[in-house]
Amino acid sequence: MANKNDALLQRLLVTFRVEADEHLEAMAAGLLALGKTPSGAQAASVIETIFREAHSLKGAARAVNLVPIESLCQSLEGVFAALKKGQLPVSAPLLDLLHRAIDGLANLLAGDVGAVSTIAPTVALLISQLEQAANGFLPAPHTITASAIKTTAAAPAMEAPAAAVAPHVPLATFGPAPGTVRISVTKLDTVMRQVEELISPRLAARQRALELRDVAAKVSAWKKARMHIQPALRQIEHATARSDGGDGSTRRRKELQKVLDYLEGEHLFMVDIENRLSKLNKSAARDQRALAAMTDSLLHDVKEMQLLPFASLLDVMPRLARDLAREQGKEVELALQGGEIELDRRMLDELKDPLIHLLRNAIDHGIESPVVRTTLGKPVQGTITLAVSQRDGGKVELRVADDGAGIDGERVKAAAGKLGMLGEEEGGISERETLALVFQSGVSTSPIITDVSGRGLGLAIVREKVERLGGTVLIESKHGLGTSFHIVLPLSLATFRAVLVRVGEQLCAIPSTGVERVARIATEAIRTVENRETIVLDKSVVALAGLADVLEIALTASAHADAHVSVIVLGLGDARVAFRVDEILGEQEILVKSLGQQLARVRNVAGASMLGTGRVVPVLNVADLLKSAVSHVAAPHVPTADKPTNGKKLSILVAEDSITSRSLLKNILESAGYVVSTAVDGMDALTTLKTAAFDLIVSDVEMPRMDGFDLTARIRADKQLAALPVVLVTALESREHRERGIDAGANAYIVKSSFDQSNLLDIIRRLI
Repeated sequence: MANKNDALLQRLLVTFRVEADEHLEAMAAGLLALGKTPSGAQAASVIETIFREAHSLKGAARAVNLVPIESLCQSLEGVFAALKKGQLPVSAPLLDLLHRAIDGLANLLAGDVGAVSTIAPTVALLISQLEQAANGFLPAPHTITASAIKTTAAAPAMEAPAAAVAPHVPLATFGPAPGTVRISVTKLDTVMRQVEELISPRLAARQRALELRDVAAKVSAWKKARMHIQPALRQIEHATARSDGGDGSTRRRKELQKVLDYLEGEHLFMVDIENRLSKLNKSAARDQRALAAMTDSLLHDVKEMQLLPFASLLDVMPRLARDLAREQGKEVELALQGGEIELDRRMLDELKDPLIHLLRNAIDHGIESPVVRTTLGKPVQGTITLAVSQRDGGKVELRVADDGAGIDGERVKAAAGKLGMLGEEEGGISERETLALVFQSGVSTSPIITDVSGRGLGLAIVREKVERLGGTVLIESKHGLGTSFHIVLPLSLATFRAVLVRVGEQLCAIPSTGVERVARIATEAIRTVENRETIVLDKSVVALAGLADVLEIALTASAHADAHVSVIVLGLGDARVAFRVDEILGEQEILVKSLGQQLARVRNVAGASMLGTGRVVPVLNVADLLKSAVSHVAAPHVPTADKPTNGKKLSILVAEDSITSRSLLKNILESAGYVVSTAVDGMDALTTLKTAAFDLIVSDVEMPRMDGFDLTARIRADKQLAALPVVLVTALESREHRERGIDAGANAYIVKSSFDQSNLLDIIRRLI
């Protein structure tokens, strides 16, 4: 019986977690709405809604014996009961406390809820603070002003997040609609994959129907050829009947008559075969059309089941923007638009990280501090717009824009130059090419490396993830006016239309979304400009590259002997390249299959697909092809050589007053191949620096005699040491301390609470 009860409890906990997530989302969205409209009828409606959500969550927690969650919800009820009665005003300290309570509930739900039966000290503290707040014991309340972080939207059809932009709509209405059921997304994904797999037999059925029609046509041609020799057979038959010879002639005449009789019977057999093939051909075509119609309908319906409004992804953004802005000491208004547009749930999951990267980038690097914005004549509150819109051709566009500082092109080129990406052309590239450099891994204009920014990886990850989804990302920026990122994506992940091409004996599929046009041009129309093959299309010069050369496919000597060549023009954003192929076979819908974990990232290849003939072909990655083509047709580029070490190991000085931390850092760095010396504080480190040469210094901040900030400042003031990279590793994680590290001249700032040795080693490799 105990085992049955345990099994029941586990099932209840799974159901509870789903229900609790819905209540928590509604409460979080309600708090954001309350921050925007802290008084009036709309505020009263929001307070009532959050009160009911907390009450419902408390009841659900009680049903599964989750005492910590139940107790925390009960305390929340007390606060909202006081707010309903007007005994407690909405104030910034109160909203902060309520947000912390929601975070506490989220943390409890994120863990093993079934294993927690006692109230942890942190939860007990929250409960105590909420109870005191319900009795009015809070810092002096003040009305939320326009400087508070707000969320606006132009999407009237947004669902759960709509509470953040339309407080008068009761949040409780955003639960499962009547007549709906909950289903595990795992089961839904399984059904989706099985339905997508039907595309392969559908294509195979179409191929069989085509082959059957081809066989019927050959039989018909055979019958017509047989009809042409019928008169000759008749003449032979008559001549044989008139001949009058001996026994040998009679025997030959009989044998010939057998042949003639066989040929006559063959004609009747051929007519029967032709009739049967005609019926089979019609039946196969009818079945193929029915299968195609049912498959398309089923695939469409299952895709509709997978579609979710973009609002389901946007609902986490206001809270994230609020927390990031507050941490940075900035004021931000986040405007959400187009949340009603629906997209494949799997694609939404993949887009979450890129959008968070862009939002963090806008707040961290784009929006200026209130003091700076006031000096520049801008509103104190910065604006970030996250808009979603439908585009032609089954595509959707995401735009993340801010009115901040924009991107300094000269600093971008300087950062790229240090990595050897520009060579001698550093000053000659266009503004658009300069902006494109921010997507290169390692390029960063941040003055300091921290645990969350400054490594130049965020935008590189954004581009990689977007391109993996078959999309493109472009950037527009005006220095001092702001930056805008445009992401264009297909609406479907697994199935799309592709153009089949042949290169030598290899067939390849190229997604149609990246194909601008196909053409057949005369060989003499190919021109060479600055050692690059080019052609003229639509009165513009387009670089020409051999697809076989880019894919490194060996061709026979006669592969391009024709007077005309077939080209397929690919384009993403401003990039446009024509690729020479041997044959363009047409366009068809394909199902893309991944290459597995072992081949998760193969250059120029996005996946594989099986044609109706059963042949497996690679699906090419358009973004990779354009990059590979540029490097193939461009003039040779000689990167900046690494700093010569003359076979000598790089040396690092570690300044740390804790013996344990000092030993740990020394072991990590020596294991990585560095020569390490140590100092017990800043004064000792400064003395050591004047007696020996080092390539980098890793220092703690809180040390006796001289702390890390003063040590860094002294190093920067010394002409002989001014260029020495300094990495600060400290427990001080506040914004003020980070800014002090920047002001002192540190190159990197690592917080010990998020310390990771690979993180440290990666930063050191970037600096020396």
